[in-house]
Amino acid sequence: MDKEIRPLETAEEKEATLSEELKESEAQIETVEAAKPLSHQENKVSDHLQHMAENQFENLTDSPTEESDLKEEPKPTLIEEIISWVKVVFTAACIAFVLNTFIIANSNVPTGSMIPTIMAGDRVIGSRLSYRFSAPERGDIAIFIWPDSPEGEKIYYVKRVIGLPGDTVDIIGSHVYLNGSDTPLDEPYLNEEMEPALEPLHFEVPEDSYFMMGDNRNYSSDARFWKNHYVHRDKITAKVLFSYFPRFRILK
Repeated sequence: MDKEIRPLETAEEKEATLSEELKESEAQIETVEAAKPLSHQENKVSDHLQHMAENQFENLTDSPTEESDLKEEPKPTLIEEIISWVKVVFTAACIAFVLNTFIIANSNVPTGSMIPTIMAGDRVIGSRLSYRFSAPERGDIAIFIWPDSPEGEKIYYVKRVIGLPGDTVDIIGSHVYLNGSDTPLDEPYLNEEMEPALEPLHFEVPEDSYFMMGDNRNYSSDARFWKNHYVHRDKITAKVLFSYFPRFRILK
């Protein structure tokens, strides 16, 4: 078989062919160079997605711990609740005991013997500390143990201090005179003028004792009528400060 005989390329044709091949090579190089930034962006996107996936995985692995942190503590058992309540009641009882024994005195006044200062049914608070550090003074309203209380019992009264240790108290007509004075005792707290006594009354207050009377003189069973007229110092428990029921009032 006869071979096809190709005519020889001229110098101009060779130059044209080489020029075309050079342009194709440059085009391929430009294509590759243009593709490089795109490949870098893809790598950045890929890295970002991978980072998000890792974070999501970490959140999933941490979630059981967070849920466990949010779980409520186990409820106490019945015995634990009972013990807790016993502690509360015991603590409250101790506080109340200390307050009532050493600091305050809480008293109900059932009669009208101290009207208008204290009304019948009023509840009052007294300070035990007042008479631990100082002696009762004339005009104080005091809570004390009635000197005529039956043996083995403690009946508490609320009256006003009139006579101090060593005083003489004279009740003449409608007035009280102290230590032989011709001027009657000034008593602005009285409910009304005292009805005149049938005869003058004379009292000599012993040392460490006090003479007590009510502000509502005409309706008060006080030292004038007791068998034991005087209240010993150690029987006076508190100085009345205020009434808290049925309404709050500072008492003087």
